[in-house]
Amino acid sequence: MLQISIPGFGDLVLEYLVVDFNGTLSCDGRLLPGVRGRLRRLSQPLAVHVLTADTFKTCAAELARLPVQVAVMPPRNQDRAKAAYIKKLGPRRCVCIGNGRNDVMMLKNAALGIAVINEEGAAAHACAAADIITRDILSALDLLTKPKRLVATLRV
Repeated sequence: MLQISIPGFGDLVLEYLVVDFNGTLSCDGRLLPGVRGRLRRLSQPLAVHVLTADTFKTCAAELARLPVQVAVMPPRNQDRAKAAYIKKLGPRRCVCIGNGRNDVMMLKNAALGIAVINEEGAAAHACAAADIITRDILSALDLLTKPKRLVATLRV
């Protein structure tokens, strides 16, 4: 569990990291460099869940031997499926990271929503729904291991 108090934003009590795979953790179906170690590190305080449409059919192989739970989303209404997924976990206990239009509801409903740009870019609606936008996934994951960065960005 991560507990972070942010003046003017609120007290976060996070138990789950829910993150999109394609375009967020990976590019063209391959895990981005540096992600594996950060997911391992974050799996100690948080339960890590990876949501994917598995466009490239590489998710299971790329995440093998990592302490994460993978859920493959249906081909239609992925935005609703992702929102329903975090609703079961408890949205106020989730930090969610994504980049696509299908991540908008998840980012909006989470206690903390982070949009990442990476090589694929980020949907404008995803950026608008997020609390924070980062230039890449490594910066997003590092916010959780260096929470004073969150405080500096989100405080009022």
